[in-house]
Amino acid sequence: MPMMIDLLVSVRSAAEARAALAGGAALIDVKEPRRGSLGRADDETIAAVVRGVAGRRPVSAALGELTEQRPAPACPLAYVKWGLAGCRDQSDWAGELTRAADLLPPGCRPVAVAYADWKRAQAPPPEEVLTLAAQLRLGALLIDTWQKDGSTLLDWLPVGEIGCLGERCRTAGVPLALAGSLGLAEIRTLLPLQPDWFAVRGAVCRGRQRGAAIEEDKVRELAEAITPARTAS
Repeated sequence: MPMMIDLLVSVRSAAEARAALAGGAALIDVKEPRRGSLGRADDETIAAVVRGVAGRRPVSAALGELTEQRPAPACPLAYVKWGLAGCRDQSDWAGELTRAADLLPPGCRPVAVAYADWKRAQAPPPEEVLTLAAQLRLGALLIDTWQKDGSTLLDWLPVGEIGCLGERCRTAGVPLALAGSLGLAEIRTLLPLQPDWFAVRGAVCRGRQRGAAIEEDKVRELAEAITPARTAS
């Protein structure tokens, strides 16, 4: 069957959400990049983005690291995700994530986050995170990088290994999102793997700086780059 690949854009304000929508983003994600890879935005910001998007696209939100133990905000979100940095030596990280997921309101799906640079993040390896995502039939598996230092997903995981994880996701019925400072070149390399989403922020910001404003034209360029994959078989 043809595989649909969509573009997820992480925004930090309602204004950025408008630019992402106009550029063709299929999923709007809310985060605060100054607070880390999965930095949680203020609840007021998350609510403002949800209101601004007004149901035109699903909205997700980063809620920080699981060790911070912060519940989801009280607004309608399609997905939420917690990072697992610092959880590698915690024997019950899977139980903690399961309990956090159980507290989500109806209609909100939890996303398991596997860090490609899991050793330096002191996080569980991607294979273990995927196993839990498959067991619980979570909303998605996101493979990302923890430390934003200029390296990309492909500096930490080879294409073949990402492809194997993707095959396991498909077998388990778990959607896959790929992130990790991806730009146009990395996305073109990863397109044959046919993930469900490519997730970006820096690549669509002014000067490719994660803390700068999102630019509509850059969103459109990436959205159009993955369009041929919509008809791939």
